[in-house]
Amino acid sequence: MVDHSATLPGRGAWLHPVDECLDIALKRRAFGRALRVEGALDPTAIRAALREQAEEPVTSHE
Repeated sequence: MVDHSATLPGRGAWLHPVDECLDIALKRRAFGRALRVEGALDPTAIRAALREQAEEPVTSHE
């Protein structure tokens, strides 16, 4: 589950919104350590969220 607002309860893991960072995290098995879970993570939902975020227009906070 991707929590864009960072407000959901429970453990979380930060990830840069680029595929390369996801690939590195998967290779290093960083999610298992960060989330304290065993087994492989299915990156399908994370990749979809990264693509969705990349398609959103950038807004200015000026």
